[in-house]
Amino acid sequence: MTQRVLYEAADFPIFQNRMYDTAQDALACPRGQIRIVEDLNTGLVYNAAFDPDLMEYDAAYQNEQANSAPFKSHLDWAADLIRSEMGDRLIEVGCGKGTFLEMLADRGAEITGFDPTYEGDDPRIEKVYFGPEVGMNGDGLVLRHVLEHIQDPVDFLMQLAEANGGQGLIYIEVPCLDWIGENKAWFDFFYEHVNYFRLSDFHKIFGRVVAAGNCFGGQYLYVIGDLASLRYPSYDPDAPVRFPADFTDSLEAGNTTDRDVVWGGASKGLIYSMLRARAGRPVAGIIDINPAKQGKHLAGTGLRVSAPDELLPQLSGDARILVMNPNYTEEIKSMSNNAYTYVEVGA
Repeated sequence: MTQRVLYEAADFPIFQNRMYDTAQDALACPRGQIRIVEDLNTGLVYNAAFDPDLMEYDAAYQNEQANSAPFKSHLDWAADLIRSEMGDRLIEVGCGKGTFLEMLADRGAEITGFDPTYEGDDPRIEKVYFGPEVGMNGDGLVLRHVLEHIQDPVDFLMQLAEANGGQGLIYIEVPCLDWIGENKAWFDFFYEHVNYFRLSDFHKIFGRVVAAGNCFGGQYLYVIGDLASLRYPSYDPDAPVRFPADFTDSLEAGNTTDRDVVWGGASKGLIYSMLRARAGRPVAGIIDINPAKQGKHLAGTGLRVSAPDELLPQLSGDARILVMNPNYTEEIKSMSNNAYTYVEVGA
């Protein structure tokens, strides 16, 4: 298989959103390698060093983002789009904690969720993988932030199509590779995400696309495709991946202080903090508003995640708050009384 290497990094935690009770356990977390390549047969981009056998999601995995008002607004937008473009009978594959499923149900959808890691008691959610054996199909499938975790994404989509009787629409939402490159967001490459998509990829994967574009400030891609039109993509030599040669220059430049505090204890914040520590410029702390993360430690760094009201009173007036996602800047300023210098790292 012919590949073009875009980016390499070593010794990354395999789970960015798995929380640990102690710093020692967090530092001893399982690790893997990053080798992001462009496949010159399919045109798809993925981590060629990914090992799916390492990935076992459990209750310690915390990736709930709906605590934030800006993200809740994004979910409202996505739910409205799905209800306007897809049918009433929906199936959410990889529904997580069930937050988005509830939003669709509140909008009148007849919806069933599938997620083997689900721990609640909602009767609409089956704690298994969605496949032909469940004997169920819908007008449409919902696949939010799942496809980037699947080693063979097109084969996976074809399996979902088969499970749904070879018909129906599917809503897919994933991070945008073009945004990562344009913003030189080196903290957006991590082991959990084996795939990195461009919008053009989905136009090659689906013969019929009902809707597609960027969302969430350009950071995500969305597509509503016809499952009956799935096909294997081919590399387009006239449209190669454009990847900046100076992708990691901001990490190496060292524009940092020892009073920097990261706001965002998820994937971006973890990778940013870890690579800064490796460069000899560790951050002073991590803040996150998700109660499930607070008091826990981040994989690979051992850093303890604090609630805003725990860490903010300890900061000096010249501390810098590093906003890992610019979509949350105004919310963060409001929650911290606009008392610090704010740096939008992911902008």
